[in-house]
Amino acid sequence: MRTELTAMAEQCKRAAESSTRDRATGHWPRKFCAVAWLCVLLVGCRGPSANPSLPKRMAAQSDELRLMSDHRLPKNHPLIAELEELQKEVATTLDLPQQTQQVVIYLFSDETRYAQYLQSAYPQLPPRRAYFVGTAKELAVYAFWGEKIQEDLRHEYTHGILHASLKNVPLWLDEGLAEYFEVTEQPGWNGEYAAGIAKAVSEGWKPDIDRLESLDTVSQMQKWDYQESWAWVHFLLHASPETRTLLLDYLNELRENPNPEALSVRLRRSIPTIDQRFQSYAAALGSPMSPVAGRPAELR
Repeated sequence: MRTELTAMAEQCKRAAESSTRDRATGHWPRKFCAVAWLCVLLVGCRGPSANPSLPKRMAAQSDELRLMSDHRLPKNHPLIAELEELQKEVATTLDLPQQTQQVVIYLFSDETRYAQYLQSAYPQLPPRRAYFVGTAKELAVYAFWGEKIQEDLRHEYTHGILHASLKNVPLWLDEGLAEYFEVTEQPGWNGEYAAGIAKAVSEGWKPDIDRLESLDTVSQMQKWDYQESWAWVHFLLHASPETRTLLLDYLNELRENPNPEALSVRLRRSIPTIDQRFQSYAAALGSPMSPVAGRPAELR
C-alpha cells in the first residue's frame, strides 16, 4: 500500500536517496503497496537500535540472498527454496544482469517482535506487514511469520532483486513488477486486478501511462495506480514478442543509466497504436477464457 510520508521522511529522501517498499495491512486491500524514503544517518531519522534486535540465525546464504531468522530453518525449508527460485525467475524473465548487491531478509518470529523493531528503527513508518528498505548500507526486507508470509516475501524480495541489479526503477514499474511476481498459482496473473481493469474499460476508463510515469512520490499514488501498473507489466510481457522486447530493452538500459527517456516514449515510437492496443488487451482481461492469462512470450 502507498501511504502519505511525514515531512521528515520527505526531507530524508531528498538528502539521502534511500528507498523503502512496504506491504500494507489494515483497511486497505492486501495488494496496495507503499514507498517511503529514509535517511538513517541524518538528524531526525534513526538507524536500527540495539534493542529490540534483528533476527540473528543464518537460515540461507548465497551471492544474491542472506536470510536471517528468529527461528532455526532447515536448509531445505520450502520458503528458502521458493525465494531461490523466485530470484532465478525474476532474473530470467526480465533478463537481469548479475546482482551487484546481496539482499538481506530479516524474518521475525511474530508480528509483535517485528513491529517493535520497526518502531525503534524507523519510527516515521506506518505499521505494515512487511517492508523493503534500501540504504547505502544494505538492501533489506523486514517481515514476520504470518498467513501472508509467502506473498509478502515474494513481493518485497522482488523489489530487492530489481534494486540489486539495476541503477534505478521508475516507481510505477517497480510496483507493477513486484505485483506481477508475488503471485504463485499462475505466474503474473492477478484475477482481482484483471477483473477490475476490464470492468473499468467497459465503463469508459482510458489508460494513461504518462500519468503513471509522472508519479514519483508516495502522496501521489492511489490504489488504482497499482492495478494499472500491474496491467501494463502484464501487457508488456504477454501481448507480443515486440512489447516484451521493448520492456526488456528498457530494463537493460537501467543497468547503467538511472534516468533514460520515458518508457512511454519508446513504446509509442515503436508502436504508434500502443495505447489502443493496451486498452483492447485490458478489456480482454476480464474474460474467463482470456488468452492473455498465460506465461510471457518465449524468452529471447
